[in-house]
Amino acid sequence: MAEKLWRIEPSGPLRGDVTVRGAKNAVSKHMVAAMLGDGPSTIGNAPDVGEVGITAGMLEHVGMTVERYDGDVTVVPGPVADPSVGKAFTGLNRIPILMLGPLLHRAGEAFVPLVGGDPIGRRPVDFHVDALRAFGAEVTHAPDGIHAQASRLVGTRIELPYPSVGATETVLLAAVRAQGKTVIRNAATEPEIIELALFLQRMGARISFAPDRRIVVEGVERLTGARTRLAGDRIEAFSYLVAGLVTRGEVRVHGCPQDRLVTAITTLTRMGAEFEITDDWIMASAPDGLNPAAVQTDTHPGFATDWQTPLMVLFTQADGMSVLHETVYENRLAYVPALQSMGAEIEVYDTCLGGPACRYHDTAALHSAVVRGVTKLRGGDVTMPDIRAGFSAVLAAAVAEGPSLLRGVHHIERGYHRPVEQFRALGLALRAIST
Repeated sequence: MAEKLWRIEPSGPLRGDVTVRGAKNAVSKHMVAAMLGDGPSTIGNAPDVGEVGITAGMLEHVGMTVERYDGDVTVVPGPVADPSVGKAFTGLNRIPILMLGPLLHRAGEAFVPLVGGDPIGRRPVDFHVDALRAFGAEVTHAPDGIHAQASRLVGTRIELPYPSVGATETVLLAAVRAQGKTVIRNAATEPEIIELALFLQRMGARISFAPDRRIVVEGVERLTGARTRLAGDRIEAFSYLVAGLVTRGEVRVHGCPQDRLVTAITTLTRMGAEFEITDDWIMASAPDGLNPAAVQTDTHPGFATDWQTPLMVLFTQADGMSVLHETVYENRLAYVPALQSMGAEIEVYDTCLGGPACRYHDTAALHSAVVRGVTKLRGGDVTMPDIRAGFSAVLAAAVAEGPSLLRGVHHIERGYHRPVEQFRALGLALRAIST
């Protein structure tokens, strides 16, 4: 099979307008939730990303119908012909584990293959499996996946060991049609979680948010189809704002509400960025250059782990020493060698820098970085290891001296809406080639 690559020629400051659609982290979860309705559901403002196609394939395999048209994704529930997500979907993403609850509700049994996703650190399915067992499901592991069965899921009390987004989603998808009340303690509260809960509420679910990361769900017998429109992707919006800043340009981002970027905006402001913010768009510029910063990633409402990859490139163009402390995924810094090969002066450490000790403080995980700027980057031949790292490689190539060849571009196309068109519209000399 031919390899797809991007060739990027540095072309000066990136300027212009970008409109972001809904998050890939949201649309796929909404598609799974739509399985629970007794009629069609439509998800508007969906991004044109590979993740949608992969998830659609999984849903269709078990008997759902998925239609895609002009930014809308419609899921039409049907009889579950086979409550087994095909092994052909092994390792493509983490969606199969989220389908266990809906399949148990619809068919009383389920099989999902081994999950995949970006290689950013351990994301075990233990939280998901333990939660489903708490609902009364019999869950067994097999070499090729997970089997589950239950005549009826029953509401329960679940305290997550860590406010995992995926595990919180699994519990929500199981709880909404379980018999009785479910209380989730230490739940994730990311905007995508709220968005999923609101969609389920439109379908007829009874969900309440309580203080101290508690979510209370009163199970119902049935859910209807519903229509929703996804809010703009906060990760993509931040990434394009940084694209403008790192190249000494300015990008105006449409479609993402300000409240999804509060922490990100403040972080960039401390680094010297100036913002213009309206109800319709957000724009950042740094006419006087950038200052260094110490940033720690965290669960919401902290600085999102997916924001740190473009931030790392921005650090290379800030005047001084910056520190990044990753506390969410222990292998998130696996992309750093690619930036180092392009001339970035980055040192990684297994100690907790830039913030209090985190859960990786007594491990060998390289989860802190010190970055020296301003550094002249040089073009290189780089392989993108995952979605977010892929975007950082594009940013590095945009500001580097000399052309770059980027491999593994399918990763970024899986998670960002039409990135080639967006970057070209901002003035980046990007050419897609096949070898």
